[in-house]
Formats: sequence, structure tokens, C-alpha cells
Amino acid sequence: MPFSVWPRWPLVATLPLWLAACAIAPPPASVSASTTPQWQAPLPHQGQLGALSTWWQRLDDPLLVQLITAAQEASPSVATAASRIQQARATSVAAGAALGPTLDASASASRGVSQPGVPVATVLQGGLQAAWEVDVLGRNRAAQSAAQARQQGAQALWHDARVSVAAEVASQYITLRACELLRGLAGDDAKSRAETARMSALSTRAGFTAPATDALARASAAEASNRVVQQLAQCDVNLKAMVALTALPEADLRQKLAAAQMPPAQIALFSIASIPAQVLAQRPDVFSAERDVAAASFDVGSAQAQRTPRLTLGGNIGGMRTLAGGATTDLSTWSIGPLALSLPVWDGGVRSANVDAAQARYDEAAALYRSKVRQAVREVEEALVNLQSAADRSADTQVASDGYRTAFAATQARYQAGLASLPELEDARRTFVAADTSVVALQRERLLAWVALYRAAGGGWTANAQQP
Repeated sequence: MPFSVWPRWPLVATLPLWLAACAIAPPPASVSASTTPQWQAPLPHQGQLGALSTWWQRLDDPLLVQLITAAQEASPSVATAASRIQQARATSVAAGAALGPTLDASASASRGVSQPGVPVATVLQGGLQAAWEVDVLGRNRAAQSAAQARQQGAQALWHDARVSVAAEVASQYITLRACELLRGLAGDDAKSRAETARMSALSTRAGFTAPATDALARASAAEASNRVVQQLAQCDVNLKAMVALTALPEADLRQKLAAAQMPPAQIALFSIASIPAQVLAQRPDVFSAERDVAAASFDVGSAQAQRTPRLTLGGNIGGMRTLAGGATTDLSTWSIGPLALSLPVWDGGVRSANVDAAQARYDEAAALYRSKVRQAVREVEEALVNLQSAADRSADTQVASDGYRTAFAATQARYQAGLASLPELEDARRTFVAADTSVVALQRERLLAWVALYRAAGGGWTANAQQP
């Protein structure tokens, strides 16, 4: 057997075993994050209630629905998240294309005299060149899997952006509505104090009331008027924030708010699962963090595969036709190969460093995922605690408000009959106004806790939700 032939067979025979010894071993694509078997705070519902994803419709407030829709359409964060989906999708397509062969075409034409004494010739050329990397060890498959995991994470973050916008609009809307209620209370209080100051001035001019008492009445009226101005400014600030969120004209928004009815207080708006793991599975940001771990795992595998041999196969078909002196010559060619094996021998530690960097990114992604799970549990627990606290204080707050209202009415009647002093009246008024303000503040706190729970529970998102 000739020397140039026999050495090839041992190499071919041992090639599968050699490549198998180079198999990549990436870290696990998922990591565990411990959660409690049940929530430590009590759940604020009994049985099944409204859907979490559209909880605001239970408020019976069409304006809030319009505002959330407008804000989601105008939100730059939602638009950015949608753009990132497109980028991730394009990256995934490009990574998948690396698994198949590439095919390039070329064509050329020329006419001239190539050498003296030879007639003018026309040369027509065309060809196809094919190349394919045989992904024996899965380097390209790992890159494709990483791109697909990042695409899934980007899709989840689009939903997370929409949930965040809905929660922000709802919170701002609840704050604005509460501000309007407080403005009404401040206005009524200012009218009452102004009337008391007017009656006190008349009594002072008639000599029945001391000037110091009249000064107290005027000071109380001025304080109430100042509170009205302050409350009006705060409501305007809240309104302008809503304009920025929804991109609606301020004049139109004012008209809509003036025409809309104040929604009634709701005891419960939606329900969430009693098992934390089920709720966390509906958090798009937690799901995205989990997909980041998987992508980082595939990146480690891809980096490991860069240190192994690469097997490529090429081929080409070339067509060439020459027309000279009335004669046509066909010089077409074709070939399959070469089947080439490239072996990394020395690169100064570049490939090894790339593996270390990919492993470090994997460790970072795993730590961020566990942190995200802990943060999600904390947010749900805090929202549940705030809801329970608001519910427990609701009855006492209303009783206090009713009691102070009755006491103020009685003191005012006694004052008008001359049986109570102005300081007594103002003291009763302060407690009455503070109690009414506490009722509005508690309603606002309770609704904001529902919004926080909606946000913390993932907004009703599921992994198979419709994608943009």
C-alpha cells in the first residue's frame, strides 16, 4: 500500500471517538430559588373574583380603562420592549441560519485580447460556492438556543412593561381622584370657616365678641383658604403627570375627569393563588430572569465548543464559456470538498478566557434570578400586609369620622347658641376635618395596595400569552 494512502484510515476511524472526548458540558439551564409553601400574610379574598389582568374594569370606571389604553400606546418603555423583541427575533434567526449551509453565487463577463495574435474573445463565468460547518459538538446549536431563550425573555419583558404602565396609570389616577375628594373637603371647610369669621366680625363690631376671638376666627378662615389653594395646586400637578403618561391633551382630560363619576369603594378586586410558586410563575420579569440563566448556560456551552475541533465541508460549481474566433469552449467545473478539520492549537488563552467569562456571566444571571424571586416574594407580601392593614383600619376610621362629624355639628350648634366658645368650635372642626381626610387617605391607600398587588403578581401574565 502506498505511503500516501494508508495513514488516512487510522485518522478517519478514530475521529468520532476523538470528537466525543471533546463534548461540551455547560452548567444547568435552570437554577432553583427557594420559596415558602404559602404566603405569610393573609390573602384578601375568599374564593374566585375578577381576572387579574383586567382588574380595573371591576371599578366600573370607563375613564380609567381609556387612560390605561392610551398610556400603553404612548409609553416609550412599551415601545422599547417591542423593539427589543424584534432585535432578539432577528438574532435568533441569524443564529439558526448558522446550522445550515451557506450558498453564494457569482457571475462575470469580459471581452478583450488576452495576448498578441489571439482574436478578441468573450469570457462568461458563473459559479455557486457552498460551505457548511458540521455542528458535531453543538456549538451553533448552543448559540441558537441562547438566542431563543433571550427572545422569550424579551417577549416577557414586553408584557412586564405593559403591566408597569397600567399600574403607574392606575396609581396616578387613584391619587388624582383622592386629591379631588380632598379638594372638595377643603373647600367645604373653607366655606364653613369663612362663615364663622363673618359672624364673628359682626359680633365683634356689636361688642359681643372680644377682638382676640375675632382674630382667631379670621386666622382660621385664612388657614382654610390657604389649604384650598395648596390642594388645588397638588391636583393640578397630579393632572399634569397624567397628561404626560397618557399623551392626551390637558383640556380633554379635564373634561373627561369632570364628566366621570367617582368609582365606589371596592372591598376586593381580584384573587391570586395561595401558593407563591404559582404566582411567581406569572411574573414576566422573573420568567425573563430565568430565560437569562438558560441563555447564559448555552453561552457557556458555545464558548466551550470554541475550544474543540471544527469540521467544515465546502463545494462549488463553476461555469465558464469562452467565445473566440467563432469557436466556443466550455470550461465548466465542479467539486465537493474539502472536508476540513481545524484544530485549535495555541491562541494565548483567548478561548479559555472566553469560557471563564461566559461562566462568570452565568453565575451572575443565576444570582440575579434568585434575587428577582426574593424581591417578587417581598413585593407580594408587602402588598398583602398593606391590604390587610387597610381593611383592619377601615371600620375604625369610618366610626371616628362619623363620631367627630356628630361632635362638630353639636359644638357648632352650641356655638351659634352662645353656649360654646370659638376655640372649642375650632378644635372640634380640626378633629372633624382630620377624620374625614383620614377616610379619603385610607381609601386611596387601599386601592394603591390593590395596584401594588396587581404589579407584584405579574398582572395576570402567563408564559403562553399573546406576543406583540
